[in-house]
Amino acid sequence: MRSHLLNGLTAEHYRRSVTEGVERVAAKLATTDRPFTGITADALSPRIDAIDLDRPLGDTAAALDELEDVYLRDAVYFHHPRYLAHLNCPVVIPAVLGEAVLSAVNSSLDTWDQSAGGTLIERRLVDWTAERIGLGPAADGVFTSGGTQSNLQALLLAREEAKSESLAKLRIFASEVSHFSVKKSATLLGLGQDAVVAVPVDHDKRMQTVALARELERCRRDGLVPMAVVATAGTTDFGSIDPLPEIAELCEQYDTWLHVDAAYGCGLLTSRKHRDRLDGIERADSVTVDYHKSFFQPVSSSAVLVRDASTLRHATYHAEYLNPRRTVVERIPNQVDKSLQTTRRFDALKLWMTLRVMGADGIGELFDEVCDLAREGWRMLAADPRFDVVVEPSLSTLVFRCVPAAVTDPAEIDRANLYARKALFASGDAVVAGTKVAGRHYLKFTLLNPETTPADIAAVLDLIAGHAEQYLGESLDRAS
Repeated sequence: MRSHLLNGLTAEHYRRSVTEGVERVAAKLATTDRPFTGITADALSPRIDAIDLDRPLGDTAAALDELEDVYLRDAVYFHHPRYLAHLNCPVVIPAVLGEAVLSAVNSSLDTWDQSAGGTLIERRLVDWTAERIGLGPAADGVFTSGGTQSNLQALLLAREEAKSESLAKLRIFASEVSHFSVKKSATLLGLGQDAVVAVPVDHDKRMQTVALARELERCRRDGLVPMAVVATAGTTDFGSIDPLPEIAELCEQYDTWLHVDAAYGCGLLTSRKHRDRLDGIERADSVTVDYHKSFFQPVSSSAVLVRDASTLRHATYHAEYLNPRRTVVERIPNQVDKSLQTTRRFDALKLWMTLRVMGADGIGELFDEVCDLAREGWRMLAADPRFDVVVEPSLSTLVFRCVPAAVTDPAEIDRANLYARKALFASGDAVVAGTKVAGRHYLKFTLLNPETTPADIAAVLDLIAGHAEQYLGESLDRAS
């Protein structure tokens, strides 16, 4: 069994095995003509359940054949131009190369003696991102597993900086369309979901600053502590960007921590066309960025950045066997001192390779393409009487629903849209997401693939309308 350990003696075996795997995936990518096969969980589960994990195949080719049957054939392929659903991006080749390198070397980014060069690369990328945001010379941060963890760590720091004797008095303010992780974080931090005050949004799904000011004043009047305001730069459902400069002014007025959740909108940091949409982010106390959303990186690749590096001390714990206190005096850079995680992948390498091969402008050009595509898609929807579109896009998201001319019952329209989404997914021809707006069912395009064209959008809209009409026709037949 030692022949399977990766080391100097097995380097050639490693080369052959990985090459076999890469060739399989490359062939699959080259021949995939739709984003999904439409397989159901009931159909796929028996194939996987039938595999006896205690009886190994003993051969890489056989294992890859089996993998084709249970995974590769039926995977949802984000690289396909008609995958239009969630915040999943196609990935750039330099990042995939970085993934291969980091997996093989297997550095753990908790202590210097496990990740010498990796530690410095991650720190340089944190500095680079903080510079792009404009957080100032005292900024710092750390890579995380994703936006949920980044938001959790930011709110942990905000909780500690609030210095309140009673957790029950702390309040967090976020828009009513902010990410669910804000409430989840409040629960994990011992505050409870009721500590999160939902601030109304305007027609464009941006936080209403007048309402935020009112809630902050009420908080102060009631003897409560405004712990943090979470402004969103790219909401999950709408891609909307809260008015960051006005929110920053209110946070200064009420001495409140400002966290900007830019998990989605962080791609604008590399944009030469639309960077101004993030104006005000430089005034944040902390920022979440998800490179695996709009920097075209493989999952996972995220970071939390802070204006004041000293606030990261709230995540610091020392263990004699890992990062004893003396290492601080010795100036040994241990990333675990800043992180909620201990063992942690060298995910920063993917971004490093991307920047060294493509450059920041290359990333920004790709993100600008999908933002411009969303604008074109919005014009198509606004001009099409078959659809109702909710808001003009700030990033690359479109929320809409099919409104058949012959139907006026909102509940029936809801059912038609739900059916259309399910039927489209079952066909495998395209994948779209869904959400609710004002209690009604809507569909959602999240456009993150520069290979998607207006023709793709038009074709998927036709498919959606066709499935909705089919449902309504069958519904009328059942009723008659």
